[in-house]
Amino acid sequence: MKILISFLLALNMFSHDETQIIKGQVTLITSANIYVRFDNTDLMKIGDRLFLSGQKTACLKIIGKSSASCVCNSLNNCSIKKGDVVLFLAPANRKKPSIVQKNIKKDEEEDYEIPIDSLYKLEKLPKRVNYKEDIRGRLSMANYSLFSKDRDDRHYIISRLSMDAEHIRDSRLSFETYMNYRTILFQNSETKSKPFARVYDLSFSYDVTPDLKISLGRRINFRTPSVGAIDGLQVEQHLGKKQFVGAFYGFRPDVIDYSFNPNMMEYGGYVGIENRGKKNPTQMTIGFIEQRNSSQIDRRYSYLQHSGTLFKNVNLFSSLELDLYNLVNDSLLAKPRVANLYLAASYRVNKLFNFMLSYDSRKRVLYYETFQDDIERLLNDDIARQGVRFRINFRPINTLVTGVSYAKRFQNDMQNKSDNINGFVTLTQIPNIGGRLSLSYNINVSNYLESTILSIKHSRYLIKDKLYSDFYYRFVHYNYLISNNSLGQNYLGTFLSYNINKKLVFSLTGEVSFFNQEKIYRINVRLLQRLYKRSR
Repeated sequence: MKILISFLLALNMFSHDETQIIKGQVTLITSANIYVRFDNTDLMKIGDRLFLSGQKTACLKIIGKSSASCVCNSLNNCSIKKGDVVLFLAPANRKKPSIVQKNIKKDEEEDYEIPIDSLYKLEKLPKRVNYKEDIRGRLSMANYSLFSKDRDDRHYIISRLSMDAEHIRDSRLSFETYMNYRTILFQNSETKSKPFARVYDLSFSYDVTPDLKISLGRRINFRTPSVGAIDGLQVEQHLGKKQFVGAFYGFRPDVIDYSFNPNMMEYGGYVGIENRGKKNPTQMTIGFIEQRNSSQIDRRYSYLQHSGTLFKNVNLFSSLELDLYNLVNDSLLAKPRVANLYLAASYRVNKLFNFMLSYDSRKRVLYYETFQDDIERLLNDDIARQGVRFRINFRPINTLVTGVSYAKRFQNDMQNKSDNINGFVTLTQIPNIGGRLSLSYNINVSNYLESTILSIKHSRYLIKDKLYSDFYYRFVHYNYLISNNSLGQNYLGTFLSYNINKKLVFSLTGEVSFFNQEKIYRINVRLLQRLYKRSR
């Protein structure tokens, strides 16, 4: 019995010596105090010592605290920096302290009575932002080949890289790019062309604060879609939860080879509001842009872009470009000019029906320095190319989807007009066979050509989650109105895609077309590597 009592007493003594380790981080260092943030400070008391990670001696003494932070003095001449990891060793049997602490030792009273404004600042310290790495991208290489007995064979290779790497290694730095490379193989001396590369996006971004972002390089800003790629500096600042402002200064890529051109300077700014909530998400941006050519004004315009939910099940997208600069024969005209207008609305009636209606009007963009010699002729021939499109989709049962669309294109002078009608029926699950079956029919009528296209396609997994396939047949008939000639072509093809693993995909497309007595074979081989990495 005595032995049992002695064992229990010893066990109780050891249990009192056990400690809990609570981690924190230095968030602010002033001339007087050091501030440390924890998840909570319930087990901490005034006068407790804190240790730096890897140090055997205490480096900090708590002189005041809130629910999630502590005010400390340094000890033992330790070198302390912002961001250092701090450890608190709390005995396992320590109870949460009462709100009013009693029996404070006299030598601690002076340290405990810190100024009220210091505690206020402590409670108002900004929360630490945890930047999470999120890398997504694609790297692909494809070979396109055409074989025919009646014409020259063609072979070319295209490789593409697209990547969006946000907060690399959980830092404030991000990187994005989109580029491709193309070369033609086995060229003869008469048709030989040089390989070329195109860089559409290549930029670095840095989050100065959670609300301020700076980007440098060639970047396409989705706030200013009409501008395209910008070679230069871009800045965006969020003002509260919904408002934002932005500005950029840089250069337009060369119009011939898309290289850097220091003569094509441009700059501008924009303001906007956005609501990213699940209910009625919206975004509206208004911007002003000036583009120059060798220091002379080439174009000056404003734009408006809006997208969002007007009310339940109705979405609207609109875009407007308004030219503000018109210089003709050294005279500046004050009349603004609508260059582009696009409106699109969609309405989801219920699970069975949804509609879409759009209208666009586009004129040729005028650059007054680039087109100096032709500017009067272009203004006199300032034709608006307009279009209207309507689409309706109907899903009578879960496995059947059908729809029809009508599109009309026309100009002010009624030239280059066209009418296009398209209809489709898709069976998403074929009974007893499996897979997906689609049938579509298209009619297009223009000033000089009538065409009809009939196609049927069967899609399915040959090996579940591994090998996907398409088998299709397409018939195309052309009727040339001017010459009264007609032409019919038949296409037969297949597409196979094999998932080597979750990131690597191999695909093969093979097609043969029949035209009179000629057969043309097309083969496309592609290897796609997906790139993604995300911090947990």
